[in-house]
Amino acid sequence: MRRGFHSINHRLFLLFLFCMSAIVLVVSLLYYNRNTEQFHEKISDLAQKNVSQTVGLFDLLYKGYDSLSKTLSNNFDMVRKLNDNSTEPAMAYNTEQSITNMIGASFFSRDDLVGIHVITDKGKMYNYGNYINVIDPHYREQEWYSQIQQSSGKMAWLGVFPHSLIDQNQSQPVFAFGRQIFDLDEHKPIGIVLYETNPKPILEALDNLKLGQNSSVYLVSRGGRMVSASVTAQPAPEVPIPELGNEENVVVQQDNGYLLVASRLPFTDWSVVSITPDKDLNVELVQMKRYLLIVVSILIIVSALIASIVSKTFSSPLKRLIREMKQVEKGNLRGELNVTSYQEINILVASFNRMVRRIEELIERVKISSVSEKNAELHALQSQVNPHFLYNTLDMIYWMLDEKGDGDEQLGEIILSLSHMFRYSSHWEEGAEVTLREEFEQISHYLNIIQFRLEGRLKVEMETEEQWMDIRIPKMTLQPVIENAVKHGLESLGSRQGLLRVTVREDGQNLNIRIADNGCGMKPAELERLAASLDERRPSGKGPGGIGLQNLHLRLKIMFGEPYGLQVYSMPEEGTTVNIVIPLPQKEGGDHDEPEQPEHPDRG
Repeated sequence: MRRGFHSINHRLFLLFLFCMSAIVLVVSLLYYNRNTEQFHEKISDLAQKNVSQTVGLFDLLYKGYDSLSKTLSNNFDMVRKLNDNSTEPAMAYNTEQSITNMIGASFFSRDDLVGIHVITDKGKMYNYGNYINVIDPHYREQEWYSQIQQSSGKMAWLGVFPHSLIDQNQSQPVFAFGRQIFDLDEHKPIGIVLYETNPKPILEALDNLKLGQNSSVYLVSRGGRMVSASVTAQPAPEVPIPELGNEENVVVQQDNGYLLVASRLPFTDWSVVSITPDKDLNVELVQMKRYLLIVVSILIIVSALIASIVSKTFSSPLKRLIREMKQVEKGNLRGELNVTSYQEINILVASFNRMVRRIEELIERVKISSVSEKNAELHALQSQVNPHFLYNTLDMIYWMLDEKGDGDEQLGEIILSLSHMFRYSSHWEEGAEVTLREEFEQISHYLNIIQFRLEGRLKVEMETEEQWMDIRIPKMTLQPVIENAVKHGLESLGSRQGLLRVTVREDGQNLNIRIADNGCGMKPAELERLAASLDERRPSGKGPGGIGLQNLHLRLKIMFGEPYGLQVYSMPEEGTTVNIVIPLPQKEGGDHDEPEQPEHPDRG
């Protein structure tokens, strides 16, 4: 388990899952907090607008009730009739009927009136309503009566009550307000008028302030007395109601789990107060929280799936690479890994494949060029001296010794050249290298003998630059090629003049030593067999060029690498060109490039 936890698959999975989950949670939290702030701001703005609308409704109601109250208190006929002190029964009856008729006219001017009561300071009372009146005899002791008397002629709002304030026969809720009646001539109060109306407009105006199902709306006097409450108002919670100054229009505060919105009515000392519990306000927030929890859970699950997929795209190619490495450890170098993944992993896999192929090539090369085999091949090359050449040379020496004349000087040169050749070839060491200058001296001795043997029918041209003369090359590099050109190309020309051209040219990072002859050349089939024999790992001598060219080609590839060795071009009756490709000595810090394929060489 612990080993699996340390794997790159698990590490990447946990990393991606943690990062993506953290991003989802942070974004969700910020989104929730921001929405909560915006929601509360929206609620506050909505509450202030509702309060403003409610105050406007109360203002309209106030103006209507104020106008209604003035129809009686400012009625000159009403005031005059109330001041009539006549004791005659007929006159008193007429006065009472006149006052009742005026009250009745005011009563029927509105549909929401429940009752109108006019009470004089002398104790007379005139009533008009929907029911037979049963007057409370103790009305003068009630608080409402004192409030109207102290209103100084202004309309006094008394509030909403569960029943009539003065009529004991009236049990339905009423909204009561009143005004003093003044004698307009003497400017003194002579009584009051009490109006009782249907409280529905007041309660509907209060319900306009409700922000939730459990909201409570109250009308509160300056002293904190509750004047009225909405129809569905809950018992007043213990929430301190702020004192509103004359300059404060709306107060919004949130405390103790409630949102309180209060506003002072401009035409009275009452305040309208709305109290809403947070549970009503947070209904949308709770729903949004549930929605966010569901969305976040889904996103985390999706993040886990994405993290699993992404981690596998990283780890799967690496696991395959590890399995292939274990196969390489066991010695299996034949497999090749094919992966399509991210660019860096593709580069890693491609490098691994190249490395395995290179290791396989190096192992194969080491097997081929093992020490014992290499020594055997080099010693075999050393011992492969063409008997035909030696026999011909000895035969020529014999006949020259038998002749008369000035043959002694030519014989001396031939013997000297042959001596140099045997001396050069006898000093052989494993992996021996010589300079190009020494190779040119060796082949000059060899060609000196050949020119004597062909009796002047061979012309030799050697062209090189002094800067290449000290280049080090394997010993016995040129002689096998020249010997092959003489034996298979030039000897069969008969009387036709033979040409052997040796040139040394730089070709990029390589040095080309080109040996061309104008001999009989090779047919395409022979050239193809020669090319196939050069690619054999072990010299067989079956190709047209014999074992010498195969040995030389194999030696060059072993010493310098696969790209180097012999390149053979030939045309029938035109001649053959052998190109020896070796690398130039590298400058310090330089890179070694593979040799470029030369164009078709000129043939002499």
